[in-house]
Amino acid sequence: MPLRLLLTLVLMSFSTIAIAQDDALLDASTIPLDLKIKANAVIRYDQVTIEVKSYDKFIYKQTQIVTVLNAQGDSKPGTYVHYNKNIDVNSLEARVYDSRGEEIKKIRKNDFLDVSAVSGGTLYSDSRVKYLDYTPINYPYTIRFETEVVYHSTAFLPSWMPIDGFYCSTEFSEYKIINESDVAIKVKSSNVDNFDIEQHSDYHFSAKNLKSLKPEAYSPSFQTFAPKVKVALTKFRMEGVDGANNTWEDFGKWVHDELLAKTEVLPIEVITEVKELTKDATTDYDKAKLVYEYMQNKTRYISVQVGIGGWKPMLAGEVDRLGYADCKGLSNYTKALLKEIGVESNYAIIYGDRGIRNIDKEFSSVEGNHAVLCIPNDEKDIWLECTSQTNPFGFTAGFTDDRDALLITPEGGKIVHTTVYPTETNLQDTKATINLTNDGSISADVVIKTYGYQYALHEGVQNKPLRDQKLNLKEYWDYINGLSVDAIVYDNDKDNVVFTETAKVTSSSYATKSGKRFLVQPNAFNRVTGIPTRYKNRTLDFEIDRGFTDTDEFIIKIDPTLKIEAMPDDVSISNAYGSYQFSLEKISENELLYKRKYVLNKGYYPKEDYKAFRAFISQIVKHDKTKIVLISKT
Repeated sequence: MPLRLLLTLVLMSFSTIAIAQDDALLDASTIPLDLKIKANAVIRYDQVTIEVKSYDKFIYKQTQIVTVLNAQGDSKPGTYVHYNKNIDVNSLEARVYDSRGEEIKKIRKNDFLDVSAVSGGTLYSDSRVKYLDYTPINYPYTIRFETEVVYHSTAFLPSWMPIDGFYCSTEFSEYKIINESDVAIKVKSSNVDNFDIEQHSDYHFSAKNLKSLKPEAYSPSFQTFAPKVKVALTKFRMEGVDGANNTWEDFGKWVHDELLAKTEVLPIEVITEVKELTKDATTDYDKAKLVYEYMQNKTRYISVQVGIGGWKPMLAGEVDRLGYADCKGLSNYTKALLKEIGVESNYAIIYGDRGIRNIDKEFSSVEGNHAVLCIPNDEKDIWLECTSQTNPFGFTAGFTDDRDALLITPEGGKIVHTTVYPTETNLQDTKATINLTNDGSISADVVIKTYGYQYALHEGVQNKPLRDQKLNLKEYWDYINGLSVDAIVYDNDKDNVVFTETAKVTSSSYATKSGKRFLVQPNAFNRVTGIPTRYKNRTLDFEIDRGFTDTDEFIIKIDPTLKIEAMPDDVSISNAYGSYQFSLEKISENELLYKRKYVLNKGYYPKEDYKAFRAFISQIVKHDKTKIVLISKT
């Protein structure tokens, strides 16, 4: 047989096998049973190939087949591509199949919806997205998605996460980089040893039969335990600007020299104004505080995703003229104002979110989703959230606290840690005077003061309508029957970072009556009511990302026609997770003093300790329901 004919037959044979395998992946009945367990969708096949042509061009190719098992899995097929003037979509196609693998719809490139890739809160962006808008008729169904995209902006090389979030399993996934350039590529893999993942070469990975992961109470963020491979070019181009990325130092140097340089020029009248504003301030701290408040009163936040990939801030002069900017523009504008009064500050890139996420100190790349400002200080660096019009000066709890950030200096970038708010400073102090009548009703004056992270949780409610303010307290004290909020007063002390809520409340049926006796729960205004979920076999470690302290002191004045018949003993509990104490003291014939202190410690704990942690919280819930017994004197 001629060699050419033999090769043709061999290729035809391989093609036939590939088609047969592909057809099997379109049939939902062929999914292995263990991949369906706790899964809303199954990635049947996902192949990603990245061809790096040069430091300023790579080609991304993907073939993905996903079977969606129910409505909760509709978001799992990644049937979309982003593009702009530096990203070209060469090909794009999707096919939809029923549960048996029969094709029911074909969607070509021009049939995909084409919209702006940003929300209505963004002023302008040149980023767009093509996406498949498909409404399923029945479940399960399967989508095969294929695309080829050419990138001329190479700062972001797509990473590989073979498990696509919770409740999604993976039958097969492959990731391969073909480097045809002379640029070195950095690679970092995380958590791959705990899964069936094979590394074929430095830039070639595959995974098979990865079962879905289910979230558990207090579980760490998904990225901390899920497998991931991330890559970066050591030389790249971002929107026409060349950059270096061997270390955080040279990446930060590039940000400083190429993105921030020549952006801080301000109008002469503004410079004169801030110098006049701060002329009597005697310290850099006082000067910076005045300038920060000046910026807050003069500007507002709005997203502006233009310039170098959304990374270059607006000119400071433009921010001053327009009165708005995004996090980059506002941070850079504040930096420019401070520079004019002789106060040094540094722009910083960070992950801003309620959850704590760090910039990876071991792997320099284009990271972060937010920009802030840092003022060096001998005692403790001062961090400024420039997008907030209400934040106290130097206060960052709840969004950018306790995480690694990339500080941009003239000498280059360096990883620094933002302000940590210790457990004892994240304080909520509640005091109340409670009047209990002989029909079981109460009236009370309650004062709640919050500090640190707990300040961040409470501050802002004063800006809501009165109806929502009352609803907020009713939801907080939802265990009180017939609660009425009669008055609320707020005091936001931004200088000392203390938020005070003063409320007058009543309840027509607080105590439980049984014959001549009343059962009264002395902890009226700060109960832990929820017990963490029980797991027969917990699979994930657990984390308390921020510690806090609650102190409570309630004076309970009892109607003279009632007397105290029984009181609970004092309680004190202490362990690795925190501590809890309460006490009841009879300070007169018809007056009790209830004291309580609850501390929850920050920490990361192995899954084996979860049962003990749950028992600790269960004890608190139990003791917060403690009752005293009153009896009528008549």
